[in-house]
Amino acid sequence: MQLNFILLWEIWRTLRRLGGLGLILMGLVDSSVIPTPGGQDALTIMLAAGEKDWWPYYGLMAALGSVLGGYVTYRLGRKGGEEALEQRLSKRKRERVKRIFEKWGFGAVFVPAIMPPPVPISPFLLSAGAMDYPIKKYLLALSAGRVLRFGLVAYFASIYGRRVLRFFADNYMTVIVVTVSLAVIGVVVFLAYRARRKKAEDHSPSPSPG
Repeated sequence: MQLNFILLWEIWRTLRRLGGLGLILMGLVDSSVIPTPGGQDALTIMLAAGEKDWWPYYGLMAALGSVLGGYVTYRLGRKGGEEALEQRLSKRKRERVKRIFEKWGFGAVFVPAIMPPPVPISPFLLSAGAMDYPIKKYLLALSAGRVLRFGLVAYFASIYGRRVLRFFADNYMTVIVVTVSLAVIGVVVFLAYRARRKKAEDHSPSPSPG
């Protein structure tokens, strides 16, 4: 037990010393192979609080690492198909995730991407691949959510320092409610914009034959 703790501590120290590269490595692991609830947020906060002027860089690196990890998970889901979901998720969870994707599509990736830990995101990333969700839309939704999420985390860390960690711990439900509300608003605005654009395209005159 003590040996494992020492090993984890050394890994944490190494990631902190690596800075932006450490965030990419942490995000790659967190969103793909071994989820570390809160690990990417904590590392982002530590780095942004230590170098306040560099918060945009750390926020971007955290998002990049997470998107790379999410891409790996998507590919695993696409390769494994339904069997990949059966190995990772119970039948009840699989059915619920599928219903969410059928109803929300873009939002099924975007909303979990901006949610704070310990809200799980891996089931949605894996399901996107297994259900053959378009890769461009998937990466757009995941990137938008992660940039927003880690950008805000890094920004607040640059202002309030490591106290942000305690704030999230003490006000977890408030953070959840606010985040979900913002996510729903963002998805509704996006869907309204897409519907309006599609309507305009449908009513646009067809080019006359030359």
